Amino acid sequence: MEVTAQMVKDLRGMTGAGIMDCKEALREKEGNLEEAVRILREKGLSSAAKKAGREASDGLVDSWVSADGRSGILVEVNCETDFVAKTEDFTQLVKKVIRHVEENGGNSLPPNPRGESIQEEVIAAIAKLGENIIASRGERYTLPEGQAGTVCSYIHPGGSIGVMVEVRCGSADTVARAEFTETAKDLAMHIAASSPLYMERDQVPKAVIESERAILMAQSKNTGKPEKIVEKIVDGRINKYVKEVCMMEQPFVKNSDQTIQDWLSSRSKELDDSIEVFQFSRFKRGESSGQGESK
Repeated sequence: MEVTAQMVKDLRGMTGAGIMDCKEALREKEGNLEEAVRILREKGLSSAAKKAGREASDGLVDSWVSADGRSGILVEVNCETDFVAKTEDFTQLVKKVIRHVEENGGNSLPPNPRGESIQEEVIAAIAKLGENIIASRGERYTLPEGQAGTVCSYIHPGGSIGVMVEVRCGSADTVARAEFTETAKDLAMHIAASSPLYMERDQVPKAVIESERAILMAQSKNTGKPEKIVEKIVDGRINKYVKEVCMMEQPFVKNSDQTIQDWLSSRSKELDDSIEVFQFSRFKRGESSGQGESK
């Protein structure tokens, strides 16, 4: 197959490699652009490959929710500086990542091999913008057929924190009410502000509790207090820790006199329907993994 000048130009744009290296890779792979990118990366000739080891802790968290509110996407894409994060090329890449997760799910992002299609877009952006870029993570929520509810998202200004929450109820009539929409938005903002790690206390792994207990016991060892007293103090601190990390037991950010559980109960009464937080995700820019629990 003849290697055209346009094919070489396209490959250079995606990899930043030299003209002759691009020609040779295209000839070897008979014009297959994706395979040519792969071989250049394997040979270490791609500028994207050379940048891959550099730290990328800046970037953007962004979301998309369908017009009917029944599905949503939350993603994090990282780069090295806020200068690049603010460019049109980078924001367009984030939109492409959102579309990719919409079609393939969050597990399709690298390092999962199924993320190869979006990875080519990332490689092209690295070559153009001159920084390491990583499509780090994504979540996709979709309400099951026949289930009433909504998916809501909140993005903190600047894209530093993003939240997606799935709220369910019993009736489509409830979904149509402004009070229900407001409830979902308030929940998303609460999650952004209060950083819950789990929905309820029975979802906190035993290993987490045991680790926390060991730390607190070690801190209390040299207080001179009797062992039984120390154990009671540690039990109290464990209980406080659980309340801090479990959303249902956290004070509601808009009314600290109510826990989220109490507030949702009151909203359920007002709407004459059962309001349930089914799952949530909270991404903070630069974190290595997402937070959130599904019921």
